[in-house]
Amino acid sequence: MSEAPLPMGDPVELGFDPERLAQLGPAMQHFVDEQKVPNLVTLLARKGQLVHFEARGVLDLEQGNPVGKDSLFRMFSNTKPIAGVATLILFERGILTPDDPVARFLPEWGDLSVVNRNELMLTEPAKRPLTIRHCLTNTTGLMNPGVMPEMYRQRFRQELAQLGHEEADAYAQDIPNRDRVRAMAALPLGFHPGERFVYHVGYPILSAVLEEACGQTLDVFFKENIFDPLKMDSTDFYLKPGTQNRFGTNYAPRELDGEIKLHAVETAANSEKNGPRKHFGGGGDAGGVLSTAGDYARFGQMLLNGGELDGARILGRKTVDIMVGNHTGDMTIPMTGRGFHWGLGVATYHGHGAPPLIRSVGTYGWGGAAGTTYFGDPKEELLGVCLTQVMNHGMMPGNNYQETFQRLSYQALV
Repeated sequence: MSEAPLPMGDPVELGFDPERLAQLGPAMQHFVDEQKVPNLVTLLARKGQLVHFEARGVLDLEQGNPVGKDSLFRMFSNTKPIAGVATLILFERGILTPDDPVARFLPEWGDLSVVNRNELMLTEPAKRPLTIRHCLTNTTGLMNPGVMPEMYRQRFRQELAQLGHEEADAYAQDIPNRDRVRAMAALPLGFHPGERFVYHVGYPILSAVLEEACGQTLDVFFKENIFDPLKMDSTDFYLKPGTQNRFGTNYAPRELDGEIKLHAVETAANSEKNGPRKHFGGGGDAGGVLSTAGDYARFGQMLLNGGELDGARILGRKTVDIMVGNHTGDMTIPMTGRGFHWGLGVATYHGHGAPPLIRSVGTYGWGGAAGTTYFGDPKEELLGVCLTQVMNHGMMPGNNYQETFQRLSYQALV
């Protein structure tokens, strides 16, 4: 793929005020100069045409290697929309449906119990089967390991140890995902499926379901059915040969001598993304896929186009409508607050019960743990991608680069 992932457009013809649009770059540079982020690669497109695509900062603060438009980023949970598309490809082919029980593909999930909320030592049968939709919508009933009651943790210490949850890094034990999912099935659910939103925990199960359903590892299925057709040539779960110079350090805020500064948590050289190829987490486990702003923009533009880009049809138009539709009813999504519902791999803004935001109703997208984010606005035919590599960036005061990127993108529309 060439450096421009989408055709270049005239901002005026596409409905932008050039002076307002020009505010975007300097605002992003401010966050880099203040070392709130090591870098920012930002992209904005309307009606399938680029009006802004810039790279600012460095791949690593220690060596100062400049970031580029083709730099690779750990996408973490920005992998979830890709997993949603993969699920719906198999749905269109008649291989599965969102309401299929997980046990159809993973038999160990066929006899579920749920802990009694009044007495954690007791369990009761689950009211309904665990389905693929529950995994996609974060409503499995599984408990997040980080907030499990201590009594639960003590009772199921052996099972949790098999999952690696007794380690500081759950992936340090190198447990294959299929084995991890089998061990998860030995734990009772914390809630009945479909009744509570608990983020991410169902996506390892979904990854195992997809591999069983398609008969391939997830990296191969993603490549053959999404990445290759969309010419997302740089995107993969692991570094491709000759690309390490495009990959940087991942940071996190740490307090040092009373000041919060960025601290390296994983360099390019010591990254799991060098291989061997073991973890293909459809929800972003072990960093999820690696991608560039341009590659991810092609994925996002495909969805905005109703499932097609440059002659490559990935999904049907009505299937995309299913993906971004409301699958969680009136549940409040903790990370977004009121005004959003969860679809099949994305969160969508519906605007009910919350003050208006600077986006259209129907805008959807998601982000990743290392500071990546993207949105697609069907009403305005607007696509935004904003990438950096900082875990828990909100812990650093004033580090609102994502909100600034979206605000300045919309205020430039006239």
